Amino acid sequence: MTDSKLQERAINAIRFLSADAIQQANSGHPGMPMGAAAMTYALWTRHLRFNPSNPNWCDRDRFVLSGGHGSMLLYSLLHLTGYDVSMEDLKDFRQWGSKTPGHPESNHTPGVEVTTGPLGQGFANCVGFAMAEAHLAAIFNRPKHKIVDHHIYAIVTDGDLMEGLSSEAASLAGHLRLGKIIMLYDDNLISIDGSTNLTFSEDRGARFEAFGWHVQHVKDGNDVDAVDKAIENAKKDPRPSLILCRTNIGFGMPNKQDTSKAHGEPPGEDELEGAKKKLDWPLEPRFYVPDDVLDHFRQVREIGEDREKSWNSQFEEYEEKHPELASEFSRRIKGELVPNWDEDLPVFPADDKGMATRAASGKVINAIAKILPEMIGGSADLTPSNKTWIDGSPSFQADTPEGRNLHYGVREHAMAAAVNGMVAHGGIIPYSATFLMFSDYMRPSIRLSALSQHGSIWVFTHDSIGVGEDGPTHQPVEHLASLRAIPNLIVIRPGDANEVVEAWKLAINRRDGPTLMSLTRQNVPVLDRKKFNPAAGTAKGAYVLADFGDKPEIILIASGSEVGLIVKAAEKLHAEGINVRIVSFPSWKLFEAQSQEYQDSVLLPNVKARLAVEMGVSQGWKRWVGDAGSCVCVNKFGASAPAKVLFEKYGFTVENVVEQARKLIGR
Repeated sequence: MTDSKLQERAINAIRFLSADAIQQANSGHPGMPMGAAAMTYALWTRHLRFNPSNPNWCDRDRFVLSGGHGSMLLYSLLHLTGYDVSMEDLKDFRQWGSKTPGHPESNHTPGVEVTTGPLGQGFANCVGFAMAEAHLAAIFNRPKHKIVDHHIYAIVTDGDLMEGLSSEAASLAGHLRLGKIIMLYDDNLISIDGSTNLTFSEDRGARFEAFGWHVQHVKDGNDVDAVDKAIENAKKDPRPSLILCRTNIGFGMPNKQDTSKAHGEPPGEDELEGAKKKLDWPLEPRFYVPDDVLDHFRQVREIGEDREKSWNSQFEEYEEKHPELASEFSRRIKGELVPNWDEDLPVFPADDKGMATRAASGKVINAIAKILPEMIGGSADLTPSNKTWIDGSPSFQADTPEGRNLHYGVREHAMAAAVNGMVAHGGIIPYSATFLMFSDYMRPSIRLSALSQHGSIWVFTHDSIGVGEDGPTHQPVEHLASLRAIPNLIVIRPGDANEVVEAWKLAINRRDGPTLMSLTRQNVPVLDRKKFNPAAGTAKGAYVLADFGDKPEIILIASGSEVGLIVKAAEKLHAEGINVRIVSFPSWKLFEAQSQEYQDSVLLPNVKARLAVEMGVSQGWKRWVGDAGSCVCVNKFGASAPAKVLFEKYGFTVENVVEQARKLIGR
């Protein structure tokens, strides 16, 4: 146990390191760091298992600050406990190039598990962490050898609980009985607009009890022993836990405490000085940490080092008893793929009738799953439509966490954020799936996967007006353009089954960023690769399928299901004596990454007549077709009718493509 005075000074060190940094930056959110310091101290010094000397120790507890606006709370703790976050880093809060950006960013600051900012995301990431922990524990743990056994802790806020995303995630976590989740709710009754009573009057505890959570109330969030006891109780319960801790936003501020003024603006010199006087803290120097307080926190680091050493010893025993399992576990945790994993993937024979690219994807998923047991995934209640089922494996459920088939229900928001949490956890390669139309519900998480350099795999089917009778509500038209705009997101729209194989190769190999596949509901021809160039060209984003004639007069360009259309159009144009090049263009980002020399070899600079054909808005195609080129696209919403009728009405016919091509070359 810690001397009560030392404990109080340690908590105040968290408060005032945070407040000093925010005041110096003249930007930030002091309310949470000052109000939640005590309960976070209880968690970090009495429960959280981590090793600042090795932030990536695989069996560490995960900590997520879901209310990322309170980032200085986390940065102060990282510095005090000995992570590679220096005092100078704290002084550089929110400055260019610092380790301490406005909101926590993974792959940027040591000790930050996930990028949090948009509220609810961190909450839902925790569900992904817990799913990964439960799955790996079921696969690898053996009696007397629990090599996977850690908790997922979070500080969550009113905003997190208000966002619908957290309700989806909490519902899923309760159903799956993910008991390793323990969340501390910073229940300070204040939001930016004022009292939470303006908008948030339901019984939050009762809501979570209905979700199947273990719920506790701590009347005073500054009572370290009470928080400590609640966490202990939570660990003993098999359900996910929510601990509602009544706190005071901006604790210690003489005028701003318990007001919205404490939330998102610097305290101001007078208020900061008043808080320091009130809590008996030296006014100078700024960024003051007493030696005994620092020594106290650095003991946590020593304890963490000992814990990892103990785990390493246990793992050595595990290796002796279970060498094959230990080797497989190490491979997965390191993120290493099975050597030559992609050598025996399907090769689809030429077939004019063909198959839907979603169906091809389902076959590829099962081929990969046999080779890479770390691949798991599922759909938002659309498994039969998305073709994502892994044969021979059960569903992931509370009593079968070894299952590789994930059921999310109709919870696209939670599904996407959970996938990011699983990727951040490590040891598995997750994918998720739904209709492309519903990427609207997943976009925040998709964006965060790109920002965070997560190797998340996003599978979207029913990707055009080819959805047919379901009508415009289910027919994505602007979605490809919108998703292509996200930096670091590779969007691939394969043109046939063999391009699907190449897309999956790229997605699995790409562990430093997300990959999104856009797949068809309808059948598309499987191209004869004896006649057309190999599908391996997919890796370069765009490639020449074939030249009809020696010197092309026009280049026809398409992605996805429209590739088969331009092939037929090219054949007809060539029969009329027109030389044509056809280009499959599955990924803009991959093509952008190629050399100018390669780009020019595909899109010949001297051929100005270029026609792009895609069942989506034309936005962005101008870059590739040039001022002299044109597009056959969909710049309006779809309609409800059989797909063949829609293709005719919207101009996706051989006759119309041929006519538009003739116009471009004046024939």
